[in-house]
Parts: sequence; structure tokens; C-alpha cells
Amino acid sequence: MRAVASSVLEEVSVTKIRIKFRKYGVMKFIGHLDMMRYFQKAMRRAEIDIRYSEGFSPHQIMSFAAPLGVGITSDGEYLDIEAETSRSSQASVDALNQVMVEGVEVVSYQKLPEHAKTAMSIVAAADYKLFYKDGYDAPASCKAFEDGLRQFFVEPRTVMITKQTKKSEKTIDLKQLVYDWHIQQDGGKPVFYMKLSAGSVDNVKPELVLGALYQSMGLTYDANAIQVHRCEVYTKTEQRFLALSETGEPIM
Repeated sequence: MRAVASSVLEEVSVTKIRIKFRKYGVMKFIGHLDMMRYFQKAMRRAEIDIRYSEGFSPHQIMSFAAPLGVGITSDGEYLDIEAETSRSSQASVDALNQVMVEGVEVVSYQKLPEHAKTAMSIVAAADYKLFYKDGYDAPASCKAFEDGLRQFFVEPRTVMITKQTKKSEKTIDLKQLVYDWHIQQDGGKPVFYMKLSAGSVDNVKPELVLGALYQSMGLTYDANAIQVHRCEVYTKTEQRFLALSETGEPIM
């Protein structure tokens, strides 16, 4: 890790900050709790003027939008913090990236409106790309998967599957939770693109969705063969889905 630049930067008084970052490479094997501890240390090393809670055991005011499962890479991870003061967005991004390890990269650092809700509370959807890892072949052609997707998901009015929860099983309708699902070809192999419901109420995992397609086609789903990559996380307005990065503005 490199030391943070010691140059004095002009600071402005702000409160709520939304940070977007990428997670890739070997860091995909680091779980959510360890990522929280990692960012807590990074805030101190980057000299981010983060706020602390009050009481006998003060802690940094920080929350993540949608915890990422182990083994999943992402270009669209978010955490919210509260800050006493802040340098410019670019200076803050640079300071954080100077203390980041390979596999984590801060993309943006934006000021939120005063009464903005936390990212965790407004998450509504997420984009995913699922593709075959090196050394694994697809069990069917791209054309066969396109036909299977049409028969399984596009044509039926409802697509009922069973979702395993921590305490029981739940029957859900994928037509209500999958907002987009299409297939493209890359290097002769199919790549699956999905926009799925996310958040604390209606949340569906991409592995479950792809596994259901496999089952409908009489194929055996091998989770080890598939790399799941999250592309973006969204909130929802009356008109459209809005990327969480669009909810703030740069600090100049």
C-alpha cells in the first residue's frame, strides 16, 4: 500500500457521502464482514474525516448497499458514510485508492442531499452478468439456451419456482422479480445478462434464476463453472431504475 499524499487540500463541510467501488480478482473471496473491517481501516489510512457514533463504543458511521456474496465480482458496489468535512471528490477517490489493495478500486465519491436515505434502504434492483469460467464448457449452445429461455421464461405468463430461505421454502414468480434477461455470445459461449429484484423485501439471486433455466432444459447446473459478476445496483423512481451513483453529485 502507498502512503496518502500529505498535501493540504481545501475541505468543505458535508454530511452524507456515497462511495462506489469495484471488487475483483482474489478479493472476490473476501466476505462482507471482512470488507467492512477493511474499509474502516482504509478510511483512517486515507484520512477521510468520517463521523463516529456517540456512546461508550464509538464506531464509524458506515453502511453498505447490498452485501456481495463470496466469489462474486462487481463493478457496482456502494457504501454510505457520514463525514464531518471532505476534500473534493477526486482528491478523496485518489486518497482512498492510494491505500487500496489489488482487487478493490474506488470509482466515485459523491455528496448526497441532506435528507437522502441510505443506499441499503433504497436498493430495488441489480444487474448481473454470468459467464463460464476458463476451462469450463457450456452444456448447450447459445441457440439452445435462447430457445430454452423463450420457452421457460419469455412465453409463460407466470414462472413459479421454489426459493430456499433460512427457515423454510418459498414459492416465487420469476416474472415479477426478473426485469430483464437475455443471452449474448462471447467466444462461442453464452453469457447471461439479468436485471433482478434486490433489497430486503423481494430479493432473488442470479444463481437461482440460472439454475431454474438449467432445470427446465434438463441440464445439471454446476455453480463452479459460472462466474457471477454484478454490474450495477439501482434504486427505483416512478419513471425508471436509477443507478445509485446517479443519486449524488461530485464535490468540487
